[in-house]
Amino acid sequence: MAEKCDSDDGMDEFMDKFKTQRYKNAFSENSWEEEFNKVPMFMKTAPEEIDSKQYPELACLQAIIHDEDRPPEEQAKSLKDEGNQFFKEKNYQKAILAYTAGLKKKCGDQDLDTVLLTNRAAAHFHLGNMRSALNDAAAAKKIKPDHLKAIIRGVQCCIELRIFAEAVQWCDEGLKVCPTDKKLLELRVAADKLKRAAERDARKANAKEKKLHGEKEALLAAIKLYFEDEKKETLHQVKPETTLLEVLQHKRFFVKAGTPSFIVLVNGSSFWKQFLTGKKIQGL
Repeated sequence: MAEKCDSDDGMDEFMDKFKTQRYKNAFSENSWEEEFNKVPMFMKTAPEEIDSKQYPELACLQAIIHDEDRPPEEQAKSLKDEGNQFFKEKNYQKAILAYTAGLKKKCGDQDLDTVLLTNRAAAHFHLGNMRSALNDAAAAKKIKPDHLKAIIRGVQCCIELRIFAEAVQWCDEGLKVCPTDKKLLELRVAADKLKRAAERDARKANAKEKKLHGEKEALLAAIKLYFEDEKKETLHQVKPETTLLEVLQHKRFFVKAGTPSFIVLVNGSSFWKQFLTGKKIQGL
């Protein structure tokens, strides 16, 4: 007859006890999801403010992360991880603060500083801070010229800022490092297309501006402007570049019924010649 084997670790006794007695530290049946979410490992999102009484485990982890006695590199890495978690939760403002705190540790690890700058650039990008994002991407590229993520982020920032020539330049620098990168090749085509379109639009706008300027000059040359001094029966010719304020300040200009009045004639027309016959004309 086979002998019954005793459990060396007391598991049988524990299981028998577990069947009849409620585990003291078990989650509540009614609020187990809320309690489960307070465990740092299983949190979906971190609370805005960490209360040590409400979240003792999380407060403990925070204290470890920000322990100033640890080497700067360890602190910077922990802050990077904290920033990454905020980034995943789309809390980009807090992610930026974490990455910035990590950079302030000045740990001397160029790879880590490059990642912190690139990640902070991504957070700024998602908040629409394109100039700050571009500055961070440029700083990361300065440390590691072959850091592809920083280069791609720089290209995207340039495109958003509509500085397409710089976007093309970033792409070309990146393709020297990685000539076959699919993302960079796509961005290079897009940036070049946008650059050409912007240059075409600029040429059209410049041509239109020149045309309007020419039409304005032609119009000013075609008309003559006067105001009348009725008391002295004299016309005062107004130069095109004279401002309304200068005319209003003239001692012989009078405003009637609250409205400044002028005589506008077509230069060289028969009416212009007829109207001026026998009239005294003075310049301003």
